[in-house]
Amino acid sequence: MSRKAPVSQAPSEIDITEILARIPHRYPFLLVDRCEDYKPHQSIVGIKCVTVNEPFFQGHFPGYPVMPGVLIVEALAQSGAVLMSKSLDVDVAGKAIFFISLDNCRFRSPVRPGDVIRLHVEVLRARGDLFKFRGVAKVGEKVAAEAEFAAMVVET
Repeated sequence: MSRKAPVSQAPSEIDITEILARIPHRYPFLLVDRCEDYKPHQSIVGIKCVTVNEPFFQGHFPGYPVMPGVLIVEALAQSGAVLMSKSLDVDVAGKAIFFISLDNCRFRSPVRPGDVIRLHVEVLRARGDLFKFRGVAKVGEKVAAEAEFAAMVVET
């Protein structure tokens, strides 16, 4: 019996329950709290509420906690995976979405406890189960990170 992720009632909003059904990530590696402005096959905005309780802050850096840039990029990728999963209505019981490339990655501004990151992800190209994205992570109007990345649906 295949299991499909539930479809959200509000077409442009995706809550944590649906995110948990659509991607396999769990604490401490789930880096998206909710999504907004979902447009099938086009774009999504992931939301990450950064708290001092995040496990990486213990060592990055004591006395001046800063979210690691690679985790900001991972949050962009997870937002893209939610967009793909919902757009393609992926059967999450037998498939996963894997991050397969990263290009033109830049880190612009630190992310600190108390910040809310808005993870703007847009589809540049899509062909079947392969999507290429452009992502921009912002805190307020400041760009924290940006990158182009690709992901694909794979059998598990």
